[in-house]
Amino acid sequence: MPEEISGEHFERLRAVLDEVPFAQFLGIELVTAKHGSATLRLALRRDLIQNYGLLHGGAMASLIDTATAFAIVSQLTQPEKFTTVDLNVNYLRPITEGSATCTARVIRAGKRILTLAAEVHDDAGNLVAIALSTYIRLAS
Repeated sequence: MPEEISGEHFERLRAVLDEVPFAQFLGIELVTAKHGSATLRLALRRDLIQNYGLLHGGAMASLIDTATAFAIVSQLTQPEKFTTVDLNVNYLRPITEGSATCTARVIRAGKRILTLAAEVHDDAGNLVAIALSTYIRLAS
């Protein structure tokens, strides 16, 4: 089970999220974080839906990508650069109202490659998507 992070560390994570223009554009908010895990939420808005009134898959994938990145950031003790190598999302059910909440966790953190898993739930607690992602550490 991931260990708790300090309130100061949580506020640093929130400040980092506030500096990500695309996350701000989407309205992604940090809910909780532990060492190697992060939970972020995206509220459904009219400009984030597709033609059938469902949360757009790209918006959900962006939530997942941001949550997985913050799961990595939650365990860092010093600044480090990394980027997504791949993101595989399985959409299980649509979201038509409320919000999407994504919890991501680091599965393995190697010297260069990090593997993460994520689950997205709707406000009723239904599992709406699962994902696996790989990141690579970048040279400074």
